Amino acid sequence: MKLVLAEPKYFKESISIISELVTEAKFKVTKNGLELIAMDAANVAMVIFNMLSTCFTQYEVKDDEEMAINLNNLKQILRRAKGDDILTLETEESRLKVQMKSNTLRSFTIPTLEIESKEQRVPELSFPYAIEMESGLLSDSMDDVSVVAESVTFLGEKGQLSIKAEGDLSKAFIEIKPNDTTIIKADIDDKFKSKYSLEYLKKMVAAGKLVERATLKFNTDYPLKLEYKLIDKLMIAFILAPRVDND
Repeated sequence: MKLVLAEPKYFKESISIISELVTEAKFKVTKNGLELIAMDAANVAMVIFNMLSTCFTQYEVKDDEEMAINLNNLKQILRRAKGDDILTLETEESRLKVQMKSNTLRSFTIPTLEIESKEQRVPELSFPYAIEMESGLLSDSMDDVSVVAESVTFLGEKGQLSIKAEGDLSKAFIEIKPNDTTIIKADIDDKFKSKYSLEYLKKMVAAGKLVERATLKFNTDYPLKLEYKLIDKLMIAFILAPRVDND
């Protein structure tokens, strides 16, 4: 395969975000694009990543192939990519070659890995509640509530999303109502409530650096799905298991 990107930030930032959750991952390279589905080590979060072939200025894939990579190693190399670099990814035997070209030509190679793991599949989930909003609003909200606690509770209803967190002494509460930039979709006139880890969510909302809008879906005591889509370029989504109180 030979994949060429004129805008390296999309791949660079995506790998940086995913590597916060997953250390080693297997990419599928198909005629349609670059795909990744991976679980974190604790089996709490899933990452679904798809960079479409239309995101690349050159996309040469003879046959579908897989490559497993240590994402921390790849992230360190991609940090050296500048905004005006042309980024090329090529597989050579059991190695991935990363080339950056602007005024200079720089090449790096890292080994591909042999990962023995079952193929990850995206679970079929049903969400009666979804809110689409500006990515920055969601990121700021997670920063706000993380000041007081390590977990966050989402309370969804047709006219509002409430976000609350409680520490030993402190509390935070945020109300988000629909407007020109915030759209709430609820299948039924009911209330939905679920708690999640802020440590994970703060890593996930970092995808707001790439995509201006985020879609958050959840149900009562049920996994959450967070989606970021950039038309004709990429999609990065996360599924996060709920936190269940033992008291």
